[in-house]
Amino acid sequence: LHPGHQTQPPTTKLLADYSIKQITKMKLSIIASLLTSAAAFTGPQLKTNVESSTSLNMAKFGSKLKYVPVIDVADLPDPGSATSGVAGGLAICIAVDPKGSVYALGDKCPPVNQPLSFGKVNPDGTIQDPVLGTKFSLKTGEVVGAWCPSGIGKLIGGAFSPIGVPTYPVKKSKNSIEVQVDVNAKLNFEANYWSGILDAQGKADGKYY
Repeated sequence: LHPGHQTQPPTTKLLADYSIKQITKMKLSIIASLLTSAAAFTGPQLKTNVESSTSLNMAKFGSKLKYVPVIDVADLPDPGSATSGVAGGLAICIAVDPKGSVYALGDKCPPVNQPLSFGKVNPDGTIQDPVLGTKFSLKTGEVVGAWCPSGIGKLIGGAFSPIGVPTYPVKKSKNSIEVQVDVNAKLNFEANYWSGILDAQGKADGKYY
């Protein structure tokens, strides 16, 4: 080494390399996802006069708001960073601003659903998509500033209208961080999913044979 030359500690360099690799993989996954989606919509849609009866027969669950644990207090991230958890079957981003205030948002960045919890929590009250660069308000979840301003974001964002992320009331209990969510949201999503499966098989009336 030349005199005065400094190197990064091995651990720091490994963490930096890991972060770069993770974001690179995320970008490649986004591109692959977009190409797949584009191919799926190239064919004409089949028109039919048959009305699905599944949505009429499938039981729906009423909204039920409840505070549920999402992460342990010990896992609360440092100010200026975020982490992820699951509450009521929903992916949640727990973000802590530089002053120590805690916020809960949906953990899927529009328009392609990469984890918001990988993003940077800024002093201006926003959290920033780590890949496409969009900033979202910690308080409201609305887009702040430019939509998808990064290099790859400009390529992708133009195909989508700006949209924010959901936010959730959050509180600290004795041993956990809790968020208020609709605990029946996942059940309704799954009900709709299985409705589509049954319709595709011609079994919307519940008759399997």
